Amino acid sequence: MGIPENLIMVIFGASGDLTIRKLLPALFELYCRDMVPEGFGILGTGRTPLDDASFRKKAMEGPLLERNNVPECKGKLESFLQHLHYLSLDPFNETEYVLLRERLLDLDFRYNVSGNYIFYLATPPELYHVIPENLASQRLNQAPGNPAERKIVIEKPFGMDLDSARELNRYIRQFFDEKQIYRIDHYLGKETVQNLLVTRFSNGIFEPLWNRNYIDKVEITAAENLGVENRGSYYDKAGALRDMVQNHLLQLTGIIAMEPPSSMDAEAIRSEIAKVFGSIKRYREEEIEKNVIRGQYVSSFIRGNPVKGYREEPLVDPDSRTETFVALKMYIDNWRWAGVPFYIRTGKRMPTRVTEAVIYFRAAPMALFTGEEQNLIMRHNQLILRIQPDEGILVKFGMKVPGAGFRVKEVNMDFHYKDLSDIRLPDAYERLLYDCMMGDATLYTRGDTLEAAWKFIDPVLAYWKNNPDAKLYGYPAGTWGPEEVNSLFDSPDESWRYPCRNLSDSDNFCEL
Repeated sequence: MGIPENLIMVIFGASGDLTIRKLLPALFELYCRDMVPEGFGILGTGRTPLDDASFRKKAMEGPLLERNNVPECKGKLESFLQHLHYLSLDPFNETEYVLLRERLLDLDFRYNVSGNYIFYLATPPELYHVIPENLASQRLNQAPGNPAERKIVIEKPFGMDLDSARELNRYIRQFFDEKQIYRIDHYLGKETVQNLLVTRFSNGIFEPLWNRNYIDKVEITAAENLGVENRGSYYDKAGALRDMVQNHLLQLTGIIAMEPPSSMDAEAIRSEIAKVFGSIKRYREEEIEKNVIRGQYVSSFIRGNPVKGYREEPLVDPDSRTETFVALKMYIDNWRWAGVPFYIRTGKRMPTRVTEAVIYFRAAPMALFTGEEQNLIMRHNQLILRIQPDEGILVKFGMKVPGAGFRVKEVNMDFHYKDLSDIRLPDAYERLLYDCMMGDATLYTRGDTLEAAWKFIDPVLAYWKNNPDAKLYGYPAGTWGPEEVNSLFDSPDESWRYPCRNLSDSDNFCEL
């Protein structure tokens, strides 16, 4: 792996939770592993009145001290902290960006970066409509004569619907070219998501089967065992469909369903994902309630302890109809996937925290081995791609039970990343920040793909908004969502997979 050119990363919202818990620890890990350049500075900005010393002290409130105990990082924390700087700045005040430009000129000389800056917006979304223009007012958006493009990294949510996403894209493109814009989705930085590309396109045993002729259905689950915690005010405006499906889970679907790219170039890969999004069949209004099930967790007991319902959470409207769970069935209308249903579900306050994709292969054309047990468990071979936790891959297939006759038992063949004792699994932000430094946008969302995702989601949001009595099912906290979710399947014999925290545990008998 290469080393980026000398650079300065400017973090707006530097005293916030995202910076302290995620960004600085990820940058420290890259620093420990010599994956940042020798000339490397971090300039935090925000309205919190701090100086360099107090910012470095605040950085220690996060996981930095824990990371310092990693063998590669021992003794490096103090030197890393010397790369942290801070500028108190009101991001809404255009005139204060003169101070930012002057501070960058000073750090530019110190680190010899020649104008190579990354601007990371770890801020509330309302600042996405302010910071780019204010940067441009001081010509900080472009680096004349410098081959290293200045970049801007934007966190989700990127819009709240199609119109707002289009407007935000239009606004930012006034000041930054598309190739400078990095819309970050931390799910795409997870190792197993990236390994999907390798699993498909480097293995002759999978790619020939990766189509409607051999795959019966695809199921994607992202379950969280926590509630909304202290995010009630944001979540009540967003909901599960916006918060998880529109970005994380549709991006994962795009990687699963994409055609082979012409190369591993970022634009080649992102163009194939964009084609998938353009092929997603959009719901007519009368199809929505049949194909989309939403729910909201209600008070319950988990392991004997009382748990609040969503409407009882802090900063949540007591009459809220915001969904904390959503499940949907969708189709991709192209040659590869015509007729294959994709089932997606996500929810809060579920039995365990797990994200995975399951590929169900079609049953053998003839049932040679009959019997009740075989009929129940051997309908489909499964390829399970576990994204978190216990990252890995598992294949379920039939084996003969030793002894007389042909009794078949379902068995697992699995791989776990944790078994690679000599290889460390990097944090998603580490991978994504490093890629941004290197100018590799493969795992970042392109503007047209983002808008295509909103085109699919928008009719559902509009239907819920325009029909206050649209069905919203309650489900007890600590369960797998409303019972009605099984109505999405065409056959009464079908049901969702109920995954365990440990990938290889039996679906029906596991410690959650």
